[in-house]
Amino acid sequence: MIIANYQFNYSFNGNPTKPLILFLHGFMGNSHEFDEAISLLSDDFYCLTIDLPGHGETKILGGDECYTMSKAAHALIDFLNNLKIAKCFLLGYSMGGRLALYLALHFPHRFSKIVLESASPGLLTEAERIERVKRDEQIARKLERSVDRNDFANFLANWYSQAIFGSIKNHPQFQRLIEVRLQNNPIELAKSLRLMGTGCQPSLWEKLKVNTNTLLLLVGEDDEKFIVINTKIAQMCELCQLKVISHSGHNIHFEKVKAFVENARLFLI
Repeated sequence: MIIANYQFNYSFNGNPTKPLILFLHGFMGNSHEFDEAISLLSDDFYCLTIDLPGHGETKILGGDECYTMSKAAHALIDFLNNLKIAKCFLLGYSMGGRLALYLALHFPHRFSKIVLESASPGLLTEAERIERVKRDEQIARKLERSVDRNDFANFLANWYSQAIFGSIKNHPQFQRLIEVRLQNNPIELAKSLRLMGTGCQPSLWEKLKVNTNTLLLLVGEDDEKFIVINTKIAQMCELCQLKVISHSGHNIHFEKVKAFVENARLFLI
Protein backbone atom coordinates (compact mmCIF):
# COMPACT_ATOMS: atom_id res chain seq x y z
CA MET A 1 0.00 0.00 0.00
CA ILE A 2 1.37 3.43 -0.96
CA ILE A 3 0.78 6.15 1.64
CA ALA A 4 2.39 9.48 0.72
CA ASN A 5 6.14 8.70 0.67
CA TYR A 6 5.83 5.12 1.92
CA GLN A 7 5.11 1.83 0.19
CA PHE A 8 4.12 -0.29 3.18
CA ASN A 9 4.37 -4.06 3.25
CA TYR A 10 1.78 -5.51 5.62
CA SER A 11 -0.41 -8.54 6.26
CA PHE A 12 -3.46 -9.66 8.24
CA ASN A 13 -3.71 -12.90 10.21
CA GLY A 14 -6.30 -14.35 12.55
CA ASN A 15 -10.05 -13.92 12.89
CA PRO A 16 -11.49 -10.86 11.06
CA THR A 17 -14.54 -10.88 13.36
CA LYS A 18 -12.38 -10.36 16.46
CA PRO A 19 -10.70 -7.21 17.87
CA LEU A 20 -7.76 -5.92 15.84
CA ILE A 21 -4.19 -5.62 17.12
CA LEU A 22 -1.58 -3.60 15.22
CA PHE A 23 1.90 -5.09 15.87
CA LEU A 24 5.05 -2.95 15.60
CA HIS A 25 8.33 -4.86 15.45
CA GLY A 26 11.71 -3.95 16.92
CA PHE A 27 14.94 -2.72 15.34
CA MET A 28 16.20 -5.19 12.72
CA GLY A 29 12.90 -7.09 12.82
CA ASN A 30 10.15 -7.19 10.23
CA SER A 31 6.47 -8.03 9.88
CA HIS A 32 7.21 -11.68 10.78
CA GLU A 33 8.63 -10.70 14.19
CA PHE A 34 5.52 -11.88 16.05
CA ASP A 35 4.57 -14.91 13.91
CA GLU A 36 4.74 -17.42 16.77
CA ALA A 37 2.82 -15.17 19.17
CA ILE A 38 0.20 -14.42 16.51
CA SER A 39 -0.32 -18.14 15.90
CA LEU A 40 -1.36 -18.38 19.57
CA LEU A 41 -3.52 -15.23 19.46
CA SER A 42 -5.21 -15.73 16.09
CA ASP A 43 -8.40 -17.33 17.45
CA ASP A 44 -9.14 -14.34 19.67
CA PHE A 45 -7.79 -11.45 17.60
CA TYR A 46 -7.32 -10.13 14.08
CA CYS A 47 -3.60 -9.34 13.79
CA LEU A 48 -2.12 -6.66 11.52
CA THR A 49 1.65 -6.64 11.01
CA ILE A 50 3.72 -4.15 9.03
CA ASP A 51 7.34 -3.58 8.01
CA LEU A 52 8.43 -0.29 9.57
CA PRO A 53 10.59 2.23 7.64
CA GLY A 54 14.04 0.83 6.93
CA HIS A 55 12.91 -2.75 7.53
CA GLY A 56 11.61 -5.71 5.56
CA GLU A 57 9.95 -4.97 2.24
CA THR A 58 8.57 -1.51 3.03
CA LYS A 59 10.04 1.06 0.65
CA ILE A 60 10.68 4.74 1.30
CA LEU A 61 9.68 6.86 -1.70
CA GLY A 62 10.62 10.22 -0.15
CA GLY A 63 13.59 11.72 1.70
CA ASP A 64 15.38 10.67 4.87
CA GLU A 65 12.85 12.53 7.02
CA CYS A 66 10.47 9.62 6.32
CA TYR A 67 12.50 7.46 8.72
CA THR A 68 11.85 9.75 11.70
CA MET A 69 9.43 8.81 14.45
CA SER A 70 7.07 11.71 13.85
CA LYS A 71 6.76 11.13 10.10
CA ALA A 72 6.45 7.36 10.52
CA ALA A 73 3.75 7.79 13.18
CA HIS A 74 1.67 10.10 10.99
CA ALA A 75 2.11 7.71 8.04
CA LEU A 76 0.83 4.83 10.21
CA ILE A 77 -2.27 6.86 11.10
CA ASP A 78 -2.83 7.50 7.37
CA PHE A 79 -2.27 3.78 6.78
CA LEU A 80 -4.99 2.90 9.33
CA ASN A 81 -7.30 5.50 7.79
CA ASN A 82 -6.77 3.94 4.37
CA LEU A 83 -7.76 0.56 5.80
CA LYS A 84 -10.78 2.22 7.47
CA ILE A 85 -9.56 1.23 10.93
CA ALA A 86 -10.80 3.89 13.33
CA LYS A 87 -9.58 2.26 16.53
CA CYS A 88 -7.57 -0.81 17.50
CA PHE A 89 -5.28 -2.35 20.08
CA LEU A 90 -1.58 -1.57 19.71
CA LEU A 91 1.42 -3.74 20.57
CA GLY A 92 5.04 -2.69 20.10
CA TYR A 93 8.41 -4.23 20.90
CA SER A 94 11.57 -2.20 21.67
CA MET A 95 11.88 0.33 18.79
CA GLY A 96 8.30 -0.55 17.85
CA GLY A 97 7.38 -0.01 21.50
CA ARG A 98 8.85 3.49 21.43
CA LEU A 99 6.87 4.21 18.28
CA ALA A 100 3.74 2.67 19.84
CA LEU A 101 4.10 4.94 22.88
CA TYR A 102 4.50 7.96 20.60
CA LEU A 103 1.31 6.96 18.78
CA ALA A 104 -0.56 6.38 22.05
CA LEU A 105 0.40 9.79 23.42
CA HIS A 106 -0.18 11.78 20.21
CA PHE A 107 -3.25 9.92 18.89
CA PRO A 108 -4.85 8.53 22.07
CA HIS A 109 -8.33 8.27 20.53
CA ARG A 110 -7.08 5.76 17.94
CA PHE A 111 -5.93 3.07 20.38
CA SER A 112 -7.97 1.46 23.15
CA LYS A 113 -5.24 -0.48 24.96
CA ILE A 114 -1.49 -0.60 24.36
CA VAL A 115 1.06 -3.31 25.14
CA LEU A 116 4.66 -2.08 25.34
CA GLU A 117 7.32 -4.80 25.40
CA SER A 118 10.80 -3.67 26.48
CA ALA A 119 10.04 -0.08 25.46
CA SER A 120 11.11 3.35 26.68
CA PRO A 121 9.90 6.97 26.41
CA GLY A 122 13.34 8.05 25.17
CA LEU A 123 15.99 9.91 27.12
CA LEU A 124 15.36 12.58 29.73
CA THR A 125 18.22 15.05 29.12
CA GLU A 126 19.84 16.69 26.13
CA ALA A 127 23.24 15.44 27.29
CA GLU A 128 21.99 11.83 27.27
CA ARG A 129 20.51 12.29 23.82
CA ILE A 130 23.74 13.76 22.39
CA GLU A 131 25.77 10.87 23.82
CA ARG A 132 23.31 8.30 22.47
CA VAL A 133 23.32 9.88 18.99
CA LYS A 134 27.12 9.55 18.94
CA ARG A 135 26.92 5.90 19.95
CA ASP A 136 24.19 5.15 17.40
CA GLU A 137 26.26 6.82 14.69
CA GLN A 138 29.10 4.41 15.42
CA ILE A 139 26.71 1.46 15.19
CA ALA A 140 25.20 2.83 11.96
CA ARG A 141 28.65 3.00 10.39
CA LYS A 142 29.30 -0.61 11.38
CA LEU A 143 26.03 -1.58 9.72
CA GLU A 144 27.01 0.26 6.53
CA ARG A 145 30.22 -1.78 6.46
CA SER A 146 28.23 -5.02 6.89
CA VAL A 147 26.76 -5.35 3.41
CA ASP A 148 28.37 -8.78 3.02
CA ARG A 149 26.15 -11.49 4.55
CA ASN A 150 28.95 -12.87 6.74
CA ASP A 151 29.82 -9.41 8.03
CA PHE A 152 26.15 -8.74 8.80
CA ALA A 153 25.88 -12.09 10.60
CA ASN A 154 28.92 -11.16 12.71
CA PHE A 155 27.35 -7.79 13.49
CA LEU A 156 24.19 -9.55 14.67
CA ALA A 157 26.16 -11.99 16.83
CA ASN A 158 27.81 -9.02 18.57
CA TRP A 159 24.48 -7.19 18.86
CA TYR A 160 22.87 -10.05 20.74
CA SER A 161 25.81 -10.22 23.15
CA GLN A 162 24.48 -7.07 24.83
CA ALA A 163 23.48 -7.50 28.48
CA ILE A 164 19.82 -6.57 27.85
CA PHE A 165 19.35 -9.73 25.79
CA GLY A 166 20.32 -12.01 28.67
CA SER A 167 20.95 -15.58 27.51
CA ILE A 168 19.06 -15.28 24.20
CA LYS A 169 21.98 -16.81 22.28
CA ASN A 170 21.36 -20.08 24.11
CA HIS A 171 17.79 -20.28 22.82
CA PRO A 172 17.31 -23.33 20.54
CA GLN A 173 15.73 -21.11 17.86
CA PHE A 174 18.35 -18.35 18.01
CA GLN A 175 19.72 -19.13 14.56
CA ARG A 176 16.21 -18.78 13.13
CA LEU A 177 16.01 -15.30 14.65
CA ILE A 178 19.34 -14.43 13.00
CA GLU A 179 18.08 -15.67 9.62
CA VAL A 180 15.03 -13.37 9.89
CA ARG A 181 17.27 -10.42 10.77
CA LEU A 182 19.53 -11.17 7.81
CA GLN A 183 16.60 -10.50 5.46
CA ASN A 184 16.98 -6.78 6.17
CA ASN A 185 19.18 -4.31 4.29
CA PRO A 186 21.99 -3.00 6.58
CA ILE A 187 22.06 0.35 4.73
CA GLU A 188 18.36 0.86 5.41
CA LEU A 189 18.79 -0.23 9.04
CA ALA A 190 21.53 2.38 9.46
CA LYS A 191 19.12 5.09 8.30
CA SER A 192 16.48 3.86 10.74
CA LEU A 193 18.97 3.92 13.61
CA ARG A 194 20.19 7.42 12.78
CA LEU A 195 16.70 8.87 12.42
CA MET A 196 14.48 6.82 14.75
CA GLY A 197 17.05 5.77 17.34
CA THR A 198 16.55 6.50 21.03
CA GLY A 199 18.92 9.48 20.90
CA CYS A 200 17.07 11.39 18.18
CA GLN A 201 13.48 10.52 19.07
CA PRO A 202 11.41 13.13 20.95
CA SER A 203 11.48 12.50 24.71
CA LEU A 204 8.04 11.33 25.84
CA TRP A 205 8.59 11.48 29.59
CA GLU A 206 6.61 14.70 30.13
CA LYS A 207 3.71 13.59 27.94
CA LEU A 208 3.45 10.38 29.98
CA LYS A 209 2.04 12.48 32.82
CA VAL A 210 -1.08 13.20 30.77
CA ASN A 211 -1.48 9.73 29.25
CA THR A 212 -5.16 8.70 28.97
CA ASN A 213 -4.74 5.13 27.69
CA THR A 214 -4.28 1.90 29.64
CA LEU A 215 -0.77 0.54 29.11
CA LEU A 216 0.69 -2.88 29.83
CA LEU A 217 4.46 -2.73 30.31
CA LEU A 218 6.26 -6.05 29.77
CA VAL A 219 9.93 -6.47 30.69
CA GLY A 220 12.18 -9.51 31.15
CA GLU A 221 13.68 -10.18 34.56
CA ASP A 222 17.16 -10.43 33.00
CA ASP A 223 16.82 -7.00 31.35
CA GLU A 224 17.85 -4.84 34.31
CA LYS A 225 18.15 -1.64 32.26
CA PHE A 226 14.55 -1.78 31.07
CA ILE A 227 13.21 -2.89 34.45
CA VAL A 228 14.52 0.41 35.82
CA ILE A 229 13.04 2.42 32.92
CA ASN A 230 9.63 0.74 33.09
CA THR A 231 9.43 0.94 36.88
CA LYS A 232 9.87 4.69 36.50
CA ILE A 233 7.15 4.79 33.82
CA ALA A 234 4.75 2.89 36.09
CA GLN A 235 5.46 5.30 38.95
CA MET A 236 4.66 8.30 36.75
CA CYS A 237 1.63 6.91 34.95
CA GLU A 238 -1.44 5.76 36.88
CA LEU A 239 -2.86 3.84 33.92
CA CYS A 240 0.21 1.59 33.58
CA GLN A 241 0.47 -2.06 34.60
CA LEU A 242 4.00 -3.47 34.90
CA LYS A 243 4.71 -7.19 34.48
CA VAL A 244 8.19 -8.70 34.82
CA ILE A 245 8.51 -11.95 32.88
CA SER A 246 10.67 -14.62 34.50
CA HIS A 247 13.67 -16.16 32.73
CA SER A 248 13.65 -13.66 29.88
CA GLY A 249 15.75 -10.81 28.60
CA HIS A 250 14.76 -7.98 26.26
CA ASN A 251 13.02 -10.10 23.59
CA ILE A 252 10.19 -11.66 25.60
CA HIS A 253 7.97 -12.67 22.70
CA PHE A 254 10.84 -14.78 21.35
CA GLU A 255 12.26 -16.24 24.57
CA LYS A 256 9.01 -16.74 26.50
CA VAL A 257 6.28 -16.63 23.89
CA LYS A 258 3.64 -18.39 26.02
CA ALA A 259 4.07 -16.00 28.95
CA PHE A 260 4.05 -13.09 26.50
CA VAL A 261 0.79 -14.26 24.90
CA GLU A 262 -0.88 -15.05 28.23
CA ASN A 263 -0.17 -11.57 29.59
CA ALA A 264 -1.19 -9.82 26.37
CA ARG A 265 -4.43 -11.80 26.06
CA LEU A 266 -5.40 -11.27 29.71
CA PHE A 267 -4.81 -7.53 29.35
CA LEU A 268 -6.58 -7.04 26.01
CA ILE A 269 -9.66 -9.21 26.41
